[in-house]
Amino acid sequence: MTQIDQTLSVIESEGPVALIGGGEITGPVAERLMVMCGPVVGADGGAEWLLRKGRMPDAVIGDMDSLKPTWARKIPKDRLFRITEQESTDFEKCLTRIEAPLVIGTGFLGRRVDHMLAAFTVMARYPDRPCLLAGAEDVIFHAPPRLELNLPRGYRFSLFPMGPVTGRSEGLEWPIDGIDFAPDGRIGTSNRVSGPVRLSFDAPGMLVMVPGEALADVAEALLAQTARWSARAG
Repeated sequence: MTQIDQTLSVIESEGPVALIGGGEITGPVAERLMVMCGPVVGADGGAEWLLRKGRMPDAVIGDMDSLKPTWARKIPKDRLFRITEQESTDFEKCLTRIEAPLVIGTGFLGRRVDHMLAAFTVMARYPDRPCLLAGAEDVIFHAPPRLELNLPRGYRFSLFPMGPVTGRSEGLEWPIDGIDFAPDGRIGTSNRVSGPVRLSFDAPGMLVMVPGEALADVAEALLAQTARWSARAG
């Protein structure tokens, strides 16, 4: 097992990377991710699910408090990356050590609400690292500065701000122009798609939530974006 420097990249990929967490995993969703991606990373205990499915992870990253020794021994030592600090979650440890145009994760939504909220916080903390999380019902991602999506009319389209943010929209039943969003103020859940969606935001911090069936469309749209948020200072 490799002890790594806190800032060292573990996986570098020119295409999307699948990240399997140790929470609630819907098999068909995880299988779709692995088809869509190249490298596959296990977030600590998420490696067990991969091994049970006969997939050797390209890397396992975390503090290794959830991966049982019997499973850890099946993984080559040079693919195990233990990060001992306890100030970050396994999801954060992974996201900050994967260099890729997009990380697509599952096993981070549902069951444990505290873990899910922690994952949302990490997505907001690292706006420069494109990531979407997929579950049985939803796909959730941090909106880039500009986004275009073609989704079926009537699709649920929810916006949840993780900080103060404003934006503009086309293709939503209720436009967001002129609205000051904030987590303790105005939020934008349960909007609906009325046509081709075009969004722009003045600052990072807006999470977008759409039905899980939109996974491939969202991934394609995020990969096509050239405008990216900068890393937060500090």
